[in-house]
Amino acid sequence: MNYESVLHQIEVAVKTLIKIISKLEEGDLQKRPTSNKQSIGELLEHIAIICEADWRISNEATQVEMEKIYSNVSYKTLESIEDGLITNFKSLKNNYMRLSDTELVSRTTSYWGVTYTRYEWLLEILAHVYHHRGQLHAMLVHCYNKDPKILMFE
Repeated sequence: MNYESVLHQIEVAVKTLIKIISKLEEGDLQKRPTSNKQSIGELLEHIAIICEADWRISNEATQVEMEKIYSNVSYKTLESIEDGLITNFKSLKNNYMRLSDTELVSRTTSYWGVTYTRYEWLLEILAHVYHHRGQLHAMLVHCYNKDPKILMFE
């Protein structure tokens, strides 16, 4: 199973997110384009934990366990967000590199009842990171006229 190429694409997303972060100022984290939605900082905090949180979900963490993980997340600065992105991606990569082919095709179920193979969960993580990266880019460009002017894909 060619999971390495999926991990590579997640790494591309992480690297481009780091480039976007390098164009931001701490004050940008407080910007909230829609009053009842996440601020830029809250969105970045969410993105930074995706690799770790979604790995745990794919390993059948309970809703209570996930709420505890989310409540303990604290990436409040640009530096901590970048560190979280890197650390959590490296952890995800290491976890997947240790899986056998049999484990990659084994099925696990999330606390809300969705069942995927571990490989499908990895695809879901890729989609999740890319979705929010696009959301962040759109917020910056269309709401704050802050086009980071970086290549989003290789």
